[in-house]
Amino acid sequence: MSAAPGEPALPVAPVPSAGAPRTASEPAPAGKPARSFLRAHLWQTLTVLALVLVAGSFAVRWWLGPHVATEAVLRRSFVQTVVATGRVEAPHRVEVGAQITGSVLRIPVREGQSVREGDLLVELEAGELMATGRQADVAVAQAQARLRQVREVQGPVAAQTLRQARAGLKNATADLARSRDLFGRGFIGKAALDDAREAVELADAKVRAARTQFDTTRSAGSDRALAVADVASAEASAEAASARTGYATIRAPVTGTLISRNVEEGDVVQPGKVLMTLSPTGRAQLIVAIDEKNLSMLALHQSALASADAYPSERFAAELVYINPGVNASTGAVEVKLDVVAPPALLRQDMTVSVDIEVARRAQVLVVPMAAVHDADSAPWVLRLEGRRAIRRPVTLGLRGAGVAEVLAGLAEGDAVLAEAVSVKSGARVRTTAPVAINATSALK
Repeated sequence: MSAAPGEPALPVAPVPSAGAPRTASEPAPAGKPARSFLRAHLWQTLTVLALVLVAGSFAVRWWLGPHVATEAVLRRSFVQTVVATGRVEAPHRVEVGAQITGSVLRIPVREGQSVREGDLLVELEAGELMATGRQADVAVAQAQARLRQVREVQGPVAAQTLRQARAGLKNATADLARSRDLFGRGFIGKAALDDAREAVELADAKVRAARTQFDTTRSAGSDRALAVADVASAEASAEAASARTGYATIRAPVTGTLISRNVEEGDVVQPGKVLMTLSPTGRAQLIVAIDEKNLSMLALHQSALASADAYPSERFAAELVYINPGVNASTGAVEVKLDVVAPPALLRQDMTVSVDIEVARRAQVLVVPMAAVHDADSAPWVLRLEGRRAIRRPVTLGLRGAGVAEVLAGLAEGDAVLAEAVSVKSGARVRTTAPVAINATSALK
């Protein structure tokens, strides 16, 4: 359209052709501004949405409470033990030594070997001892011959001498009677009568001497007694010589294990020197150091289970038989001894062992983990799960151990308590896992 003459011409907007780009002055179609805004603020929108989700998650967690573990309070037999470490030791060790001075000829055993009672351990040179023994045997034979001589020769000779003396006395007595008769008739003089009297006295003296000699040869006589004593003395000397000869062979006094050897072939040994040490087979003992804080719980004849550290799966029974009356000032420990009546074959001298001494037992009691107990030494309490809330409940404890405690009051069988001392206030909501059972074996160290 053309302008009228004399009027200014009006600008006419050009008509865009199809497919031509829209200029900035052109108005946008309807609905396009919202999409453009979102494209321009995409990251800000996503950030806001993420914050909303996180806040919602925290709100849900705050509403439901923290996630905590619980344990069930159950009724179980409660066994309290004191755990300690010690070593194996025989009730006594046998130290083997020589009783005489001599040179070592042979040693048929080695350290660590098991020996039986009577087995040869050390053999000493015994030539001189054997010669002394033969001399003693000869002395015994001589003494026995002397006794036989008294019994077989001196005795009969003394008896015969006594008979002869008695016969002489009888003849002298008869001669004296005749001499008296003749003297009375005047046929002989006084001198002849005196000779007859002296003959009687001499014959009587001979009888007494013969009787004394005969008596010495009888069983209670002095000659017989001396001969018997000589035999006994010679036999004792022979036994002593035999014993000294026997000292040259040193044998095992008991069945056991040779745990040390301090002698070699060719050594000259003397009395008092320890040559070998034996650990007797049979009853063994465990020497254990117990912390003095557990002393009040120990008592004689308490049972225990032990195991060697080298064989931890092999456990064996023991019994507490000794408690040292004193406490080691440097370690604060008390030494105790436990008997092992039937030690296993694997047990060796000075082995390290672990011992569980049973100091208390309760049948069918409630137990709670010590980790769930707060202020256990003053006013103990636990957080008990009631519904979906943790509620503080005071409890009364009995026996305690490393990990568990006996509940005397405050909880019932089947209750669930927070297993650990978490920062949860009484009455707060909590989320829990299924309660787990409690191990009712308590160990104190």
